[in-house]
Amino acid sequence: MALAGMLVTGYLTAVAWFGTVPALCAEGSGCDLIQQSRWSSLLGLPIALWGFLLYALIGGIAYRMPPRLKRWRRLWFVAFIGVAVSLYLTAVGWFSLGTFCAWCLASLAVISALLVAVFLRRPGAAPGMGWGPWLLRSAGAGAALVVALHLYQSDLLSRPEDPRLAALAIHLEASGARYYGASWCPSCRQQQRLFGAAAERLPYVECSPGGRGTPMAATCVSAGIANYPTWIIRGRRFEDVLEPEELAHLAGFDWDAHGR
Repeated sequence: MALAGMLVTGYLTAVAWFGTVPALCAEGSGCDLIQQSRWSSLLGLPIALWGFLLYALIGGIAYRMPPRLKRWRRLWFVAFIGVAVSLYLTAVGWFSLGTFCAWCLASLAVISALLVAVFLRRPGAAPGMGWGPWLLRSAGAGAALVVALHLYQSDLLSRPEDPRLAALAIHLEASGARYYGASWCPSCRQQQRLFGAAAERLPYVECSPGGRGTPMAATCVSAGIANYPTWIIRGRRFEDVLEPEELAHLAGFDWDAHGR
């Protein structure tokens, strides 16, 4: 089973590195959206690669490590952590992007099956193996890792807003510019990350208040929005992620003066 997990995550790692869409997933599908989202990478590496390393670690422990009791404990702990992270990422995909990824669900199924297999092979009558404390320790470690991962991927620990970016966002609002997007749009998240904490000041219009697959907001329909993100600046339309310097130029904002 660890080998099956390595095959799935190895394939997804290759897809991420080559920038292609996974097999059986059309462009714009759930897999594609998740692949482009902020949760698709960790510390600059594809999240699938971390999954591959986890499966490889499980395989290595199962194959090489004696004695039986110590091997079981480590297999249980690593598999439990894998299930916790996989469940977290699945929940994030649904609640933040409104979609699932079939390949991610396949990996979740493999790691869950591994955990069940380890559970069923627990050494009988092993000393110091009471389920209560053992489950609490495993659950505590899994919860701590998930919280740390969430804090890293969210904006809760972001730096204070950059004064120049904040001034640009205020200028865009004052000049009548509008930035149309959707909460589940990976490119919109990329656009907002360029502004960091100052993204809260952008003249943002949510076009999909009900989530992915729901009717577009009337404001966006009347504005003729077809793609996200879409900027309308001084009567001109731009359907792309724009760098702050480019936005400053388009909106008549003195970028250099505010950088002093």
